[in-house]
Amino acid sequence: MTTELSLIKVLVVDDHPLSRIGLKYLLDEAKDISIVGEAVNGEQAITVAERLQPDVVLMDVGMPVMDGIQAAKRIRQKNPEMRIIMLTSHENDEDIFASLSAGVNGYSLKDINQNRLLTAIRAVYAGDFWLDTAIASKVVNVLSTARLPSTNATSPIAESLSPRELEVLNLLVEGLSNQQIADRLIIGLETVKTHIKHILDKLAVTDRTQAAIKALRDGIV
Repeated sequence: MTTELSLIKVLVVDDHPLSRIGLKYLLDEAKDISIVGEAVNGEQAITVAERLQPDVVLMDVGMPVMDGIQAAKRIRQKNPEMRIIMLTSHENDEDIFASLSAGVNGYSLKDINQNRLLTAIRAVYAGDFWLDTAIASKVVNVLSTARLPSTNATSPIAESLSPRELEVLNLLVEGLSNQQIADRLIIGLETVKTHIKHILDKLAVTDRTQAAIKALRDGIV
């Protein structure tokens, strides 16, 4: 007896027709992904996302009428469970951090290859946070230079984290997915999720991005 494959519903948002065609071409062969709709600007994306309720939104950063960052913020306010991956042609620090502040679940350059795009979609759908390698290194570098001045006193938050939670937090800051953390530490996926939940509680943040930013900013890792 075969079980029906659960499809990941994807909404493609880009003002350039060729970009939308390219994304659809990359996703077409994936049997677990279905493109349920398209939008050509941020304002339209909000309306279409509300109507179609996709699992994942692939959103261009720079668009007319309303950019992807503002649209992502509005979509996340209406539906916090909807996953958003921002796509851009440029490694612009301002756009990267504005997108992360808007609560997106992933950020990638548009020249991403098919396998990595599929991995990104599946990762954010599963609840992970995903960053393009080039973007991840930039985020870490920028946040590392933006840390608060260190003090001789050990951070109370750092002291509240167990040695294993600190290991998980370090790997989270590196941009690893839950499964990659599990593989690196040779522990179960559910154990990783439990550690991350405890980390978020102890850092008083609501998601992985905020945890990474706070860990770097406060010198916890």
